[in-house]
Amino acid sequence: MLDWPSEADNLDFSPEPEVTPQDVLAALGPDADELMRQANVDVEELIRLINAETTMLPPIVLPTDAAPAAAAHSVSSEPQAAAAGEDGEDGFVSAIKTWKKRFLRGTVLAVMITLTGGGAAALAMNKSVTVDVDGELQTVRSYGDTVGEVLEDAGIAVGTHDALSPSPQAQVGDGGVIKLERGRQFTLVVDGESRDSWVRATTVREALSQLGLNHLSTGGTWFSAPLSGEVPLDGMRLEVKTEKTITLFDGGEDPREVTTNAVTAEELLAELKIGLGKQDKVEEGADFTLTDGAEVHVNRTGESVVKKTETIEPEVETIYDDELPKGDEVVEDEGKPGEKIVTYRVTKENGEVVDREELSSEVVTEAEDRVVRVGTKEPDVPAIGDGAVWDSLAQCESTGNWSINTGNGYYGGLQFNKQTWDAYGGSQYAAYPHEASREQQIAIATKLRDARGGYGAWPHCSSQLGLPQ
Repeated sequence: MLDWPSEADNLDFSPEPEVTPQDVLAALGPDADELMRQANVDVEELIRLINAETTMLPPIVLPTDAAPAAAAHSVSSEPQAAAAGEDGEDGFVSAIKTWKKRFLRGTVLAVMITLTGGGAAALAMNKSVTVDVDGELQTVRSYGDTVGEVLEDAGIAVGTHDALSPSPQAQVGDGGVIKLERGRQFTLVVDGESRDSWVRATTVREALSQLGLNHLSTGGTWFSAPLSGEVPLDGMRLEVKTEKTITLFDGGEDPREVTTNAVTAEELLAELKIGLGKQDKVEEGADFTLTDGAEVHVNRTGESVVKKTETIEPEVETIYDDELPKGDEVVEDEGKPGEKIVTYRVTKENGEVVDREELSSEVVTEAEDRVVRVGTKEPDVPAIGDGAVWDSLAQCESTGNWSINTGNGYYGGLQFNKQTWDAYGGSQYAAYPHEASREQQIAIATKLRDARGGYGAWPHCSSQLGLPQ
């Protein structure tokens, strides 16, 4: 019986497990008799040689949860355990079977090689299996009966995201092929948008194809790794920037179309080597995500300090003269403009001046005043005749309103136009007829009547009043 070791003993078994004839026959398989005949040895002699060859067999490693139940078992208890069947098999019995398949077969094989020089060993070698891992082939010599056992013998572990064909439980024979496709974590970032996936591809192009993204590999798309590049077993991050056409409005310049792989407005400006001043900005924002057909507006705001030479207009000195008729002006001295230098801070936005601030001004030449004499003398009141006739005519023309101005181009009680008023000297009284007095309007009307020989200048009302035309 096996004594159950303490946890500190790491489950090492001091007593050497017993090797039975049934164990040897199971290890050699159906050709056991032929193999022992070629080696000229019977089963008892082979057991003795096995014990001499190994001195001590490796310990039987048991599952932790099987430890209490296994304490009562011995190696020789296999028949009883096996009788329980697959469903009733506990951890100890499973460990015994593994021990037989791995360590005992290897030990028997080593002894047979020694006895026969390799001839019988070749027959004992169970099978040669080709393992295809991501297209790389390797030949594995194994005693395993299933795909899982062969891979275990080859030291090949199957990950959660790997694809294995056939399944681990499938039987595999000599000359069999096992195909294993390794899963790789693939982080794809398309125009700044990230997506995590698992692929069973060895190249970038294959990974895109598995994800249904073949369209990305056409046109002017930019990739952070070549399409033929390898996808490492520990995964990779692939950045993709699609080609897009955008319209760039840069300050006051004409808009232009640009083809780019940039993802943001900031990246676009960097690509085009377009700098921004302290007050410049992208209206949509520097982190604006570009799409095909998008517009980017760069608002240029700049300040500059400029100096400008400007004219100083002479001030006007007015002298009022009561000897000069009112409204008359006489320039006695034209004066002389001066000159100054003015410093401005000028702010432009997209090439247009939006603000101008005067910072300083320096007079270079003083201006000389312009002297104007202005008349204040009121004109004499003209002597008029036929006042009653003119009043009747004004009543008809303007309802007797001598200061009327309806905006129709005719002014005053007798409805002069500006041209006639000036032609007959009306400007000596006022610029417009309605600004003159009744007497002054009658005086000019009298000159007009006398020049034309009648009242024909007022045809409608003069005819109505029976005045001579």
